[in-house]
Amino acid sequence: MTEQTHTTPPRSATFARSALRQAAADSAKRATAHLQELQHDDGRWQGDMGSNVTTEAEELMLHAFLGTLWHDAAQRQRAEQSAAWIRYQQEPDGGWAQYPGGPTEVSTSIEAYASLRLVGDQASSDHMTAAATRIRAAGGIATSRVYTRFWLALFGCYPWERLPELPPELMFLPGRFPLSIYRFASWTRATLVPLAVVSAYRPTRYLGLDLSELDPSGDEKNLLLRFPRAPRGRLLSVAGVALRLDAALRLYRKSPLGVVRKAGLRRAASWIVERQEADGSWCGYHPPVAYSIIALYVLGYPLEHPVLQAGLKSLDGFSRLTEQGQRRLDVAPSPVWDTALAITALRDAGTAPDDPKLLHAADYLLGKESRRRGDWAVTRPHVPAGGWAFEADNQLTPDLDDTAEVAMALQSVDHPAPERVERALQRAQTWALGLQSRSGGWAAFDADNTSRLIGALPFCDFGEVTDPPSADVTAHVIEWLAGRGLAGTAQLRTACSWILHQQQPDGSWFGRWGANHIYGTGSALPALLAAGLLPSHPALCRALDWLVRHQNRDGGWGEDLRSYNDYRFIGRGESTPSQTAWALIGLIAAHHEPAVIDRGIAWLIDRQQPDGSWVEPQYTAVAFPHDYYMRYDLYRIVFPLTALGRYLSSETGEEY
Repeated sequence: MTEQTHTTPPRSATFARSALRQAAADSAKRATAHLQELQHDDGRWQGDMGSNVTTEAEELMLHAFLGTLWHDAAQRQRAEQSAAWIRYQQEPDGGWAQYPGGPTEVSTSIEAYASLRLVGDQASSDHMTAAATRIRAAGGIATSRVYTRFWLALFGCYPWERLPELPPELMFLPGRFPLSIYRFASWTRATLVPLAVVSAYRPTRYLGLDLSELDPSGDEKNLLLRFPRAPRGRLLSVAGVALRLDAALRLYRKSPLGVVRKAGLRRAASWIVERQEADGSWCGYHPPVAYSIIALYVLGYPLEHPVLQAGLKSLDGFSRLTEQGQRRLDVAPSPVWDTALAITALRDAGTAPDDPKLLHAADYLLGKESRRRGDWAVTRPHVPAGGWAFEADNQLTPDLDDTAEVAMALQSVDHPAPERVERALQRAQTWALGLQSRSGGWAAFDADNTSRLIGALPFCDFGEVTDPPSADVTAHVIEWLAGRGLAGTAQLRTACSWILHQQQPDGSWFGRWGANHIYGTGSALPALLAAGLLPSHPALCRALDWLVRHQNRDGGWGEDLRSYNDYRFIGRGESTPSQTAWALIGLIAAHHEPAVIDRGIAWLIDRQQPDGSWVEPQYTAVAFPHDYYMRYDLYRIVFPLTALGRYLSSETGEEY
C-alpha cells in the first residue's frame, strides 16, 4: 500500500509557478500532437482495451464446441495466436489474474486452462502442471462461477444437472414481473436469453477433454454447486426465496409443458435474432455474441446461416494482434467513448472548435446516434429514441454515460451544420431525461433496474446483474445537462440531491465504472459545481479534503483495484496518469489547494514520455466491481491532457 503523507515536495514541485505553467503548456502541446496522430481515417479514436483472458478462452471454447476450431488454415492460425496470448498472460504462480498484479482468480484460470487443453496443450507440460496445481490450491472447479461451469458442461466436464435452472419460459413473463428478463441489466439479459436456450437443451460435445486434475480431492462428487444457503427460519428472505424458486424450476424441468417450452424456445430465438446488430454482434459485447451463436446453433441453425455467419465474422472486429503476433480480443470495442473523450481533451487543451480533425470526429459521432428503440423502452414506453452507445454498431443499447460524454463533446465543437447537431442533442436530452430513475439518479442503460431478488438467483454469481443508478454516471449527466441550461430544473435538483446522498462518510463517492473512489469523486465534483453548488458547500469541502488527503508523496494519485473488496485500499495505490488526472479535474474545478494541484501537474509533466503519451499498465476501468476490470489504452492520454488543459485555462492557474 502506498504511503501517503505531506512532507517536503519533490524537486519537480519546486518549479516557479510561471515555469510550471510553461512546462504544462509544453506538455499539453506534446500530448495534443500525439493524440491527433492516433485519429483514424474515419474520424474516430479507438484505443486497445485490456481485460483478462476469459474473452480469448471463451472464443476458443466456442469454436471447439461448433467444431470449427481447426476449420481451415486461417482459423488454425487464429486459434494458435489466441492460445499464445493466453500462455503469455499466465502468472508466475501458474494461474491467471483479473488484472496485472492482481491475485490468481480461479474461474479465469479454469477457463484459460480448459481452452489451452482444447487447442492441444498437454496436461503434463510444465505450464499446465503449474496451472493445475494453482487451480487445485484455489479450490478447483467447485469454487468457480456458474458461467465457467456452463462452459465446462458443454464439453462433458461438469454435470448439467448441477447447474441452476434457467427455463426459456421466462420469455413469457411480462416486463414488470419480478423475474422478467427485463428486470435484469441489459448486459445480463443479453446473455441470459441465449443461456436459457442452451440450458433447455443441455448439449454436450465430447472431445476427450478430462479436467479431473483440477479437482483437489480427485473425487468428482466434490464438484458441488455453490448455492447460497438461506439461514434456517428465514424462508422469506431474498436468498431463501431465490433458492426455492430454483428448486421449483428443477421440479418443473422433470415434466415441462411441451407446448409452452417449444413456444418459449421459439420466442427466445426470435428475441436473439431481432437484436443482432448491423456488424453481426449482439450489444457490441463479446459474451452475448458467443452465447447467442451457441443458442442458435443448438436450435438447429446451420453454421452457414447468415445470422451465424455474421455473428462469427463480427468476432474479428473484437480482435487485434500484439507486436509479438499474439491474438487478443477487446471485450467491447470503445470507439464512441474514446472519440468523445478525445474531443473533450483536445478542446480543453486549446484545439480550435472548428479544427478539421474535431469536425471529422464530430461527424463520426453524429453518424453513430441511436435512432432505434431498445429494451430500455419496456420501462419507458413513451420515451423517444436518442443517445449514443459505447460501441460503433450498437443501435439498440445506448447508455447514459456515453450519451453525456458525446453530447458534451459535440457541444464544444463549432460544426458547420449546427442545426443537425442541435437536433441530435435535443433527442439525446429528451431520452436521458426520460431514463432518469425514480430515485433521481441515472443508471448506465435502464431506469429503475434495481431488483434485489434478481441478484440472489443461483445463476447470478458473477458481476452486477442489475443496473442501479451510480454516482459517476449521474454526475456526467448532471454536468452535461447543466451545461445546456437545465441546472435549475426539478429533475436536475432531484439528481443533485440523490448524488449528495450517495456521498461516503469519508467525503468520497464510489466509482462504479472507474477505479474507484478517485473516479467517483473526480466525476461528482465538476458536476455539482456545474449545477450551481459552491466550493464552500459542506459536501464539496469534504470531497476536496478527501482528495487532498489521498495525494501520494510523489504528487500523483492512485487507487488499487483491491479497494472494491478491501476498504484499506480506498484512495490508495501507486500513482497512475488517469487517476491523477481525475483527482486534478475535481480540484481544478473548485480552484482548490493550488499547491496540491501544482504537485499533481508536476507529476504528470515529469512522467510524460518523449512521444507525448504516458505509461499506464494498471487497469483503472471497471465492468463489474469485484469481478471484471479493464484498461482503456487512451485513458493514459485523454485524461492527463484534459487535466493539463483545464489547469492552464483555470482562474486559479491564471493567478500563478
